[in-house]
Amino acid sequence: MIKSAIDIGSNSVRLGTFADGKTLYKRLVTTRLGEGLSFTGAMKRENIVCTARAVCDFVRTAEDDGAEKLYVFATAAVRSASNRDEFLSLVRTLCGIEIDVISGETEAEIALLGALPDGDGGIIDLGGASTEVILKKNGARVYARSVDVGAVRLYDLCGHDIPKLEKIIADKLKLYGGFSAADENMYGVSGTVVTLAAMKLGLKEYDGNAVQNIRLSVSEVENYAFGLLSTPVERICEMLTVDSRRADIIGGGALLLARLMQNMNINELTVSDRDNLEGYIIYREGEL
Repeated sequence: MIKSAIDIGSNSVRLGTFADGKTLYKRLVTTRLGEGLSFTGAMKRENIVCTARAVCDFVRTAEDDGAEKLYVFATAAVRSASNRDEFLSLVRTLCGIEIDVISGETEAEIALLGALPDGDGGIIDLGGASTEVILKKNGARVYARSVDVGAVRLYDLCGHDIPKLEKIIADKLKLYGGFSAADENMYGVSGTVVTLAAMKLGLKEYDGNAVQNIRLSVSEVENYAFGLLSTPVERICEMLTVDSRRADIIGGGALLLARLMQNMNINELTVSDRDNLEGYIIYREGEL
């Protein structure tokens, strides 16, 4: 059976299509739905329209490719926006799709299910508008927290101003409550994390299979962060073969990841290309 999931995030809309537990493809379009949310509490009208169209395009793609099950879910930008109903209504009107707006707790859970469907361990899911951390031991969840800080929010508030980034990140880290993941099996998912893995490998084009299980040390992440924050966006676009609306947020996201790892005593993080796209299907059906 072919199954598809669409993830409506704060920076991009992603489509994943799967069959017999295997990934057929993943696709992404950057729409920056969460842009400006930190200032106004609302999504911009032009970004709402762009994102709704992207969702409907992906719905058609999944249907054309024979998807028998199609799930569409939205994360932090939609759940926190004052005008979320405007976006949900527009998608419903354009393509008849009902979107599941998931909680931060569910967002953490599905990231864990995607990356570690069969075992214990922890996940850092560093998104555009929120960052989730979850840890399971012996099949039981022992910690889960979602905090409203992410790569898009940081760029909106600070750009590439390192002192401002450090201050906001330090304030947000307090909301994780002093949790320590020392000696735990911690994985990282999200665009920022897999991009750093691609940088480590020197990839010119992203390859999900190549970055799977690459390990990133906290010192590597910190070095990447400062390097990216001091590099012109145009140069980052050339280095990573990404557009400017992804290149501009990676440095702040990397700094957040480095400080989060330090704060939680995580010396090394394993990268996973498997994430909440796979996890949401498992969450709804019990298996991919």
